[in-house]
Amino acid sequence: MEKKHLYIAAGIIKNSNDEIFITQRSADSHMGGFWEFPGGKLEQGETPEQALIRELKEEVGITVTHCEVMDTITYDFPDRNITLYFFLVDEWKDEPFGKEGQPSRWVVQSELIADEFPPANRTIVDFLTRGDSN
Repeated sequence: MEKKHLYIAAGIIKNSNDEIFITQRSADSHMGGFWEFPGGKLEQGETPEQALIRELKEEVGITVTHCEVMDTITYDFPDRNITLYFFLVDEWKDEPFGKEGQPSRWVVQSELIADEFPPANRTIVDFLTRGDSN
């Protein structure tokens, strides 16, 4: 049986204090309980950037005014394959919050902990924590 392939856009929302906004996955979802960069699945005909803008409005209540692709990662799970488009979001309107009731918080970029994220996110977390944040 062929595994399904999901395409996901995720926003690394970074403020001027080098803090990253993260949300927690609901316990009953795939990879539930892990922290993540907000975002979601691309809908039919959407570009990754269009999906990112729509998902961040729905999930955390912000309007993205500037973003750029940081990395694209493909990850194979036993039951699915995913392609993640990670965007650095450095300009937006309104203050992000867990619009769907999910826990959320700001974390200093250098203090992100890879093991608190789903496996497919850990490469980008490692990059963020060891990279030059300026």
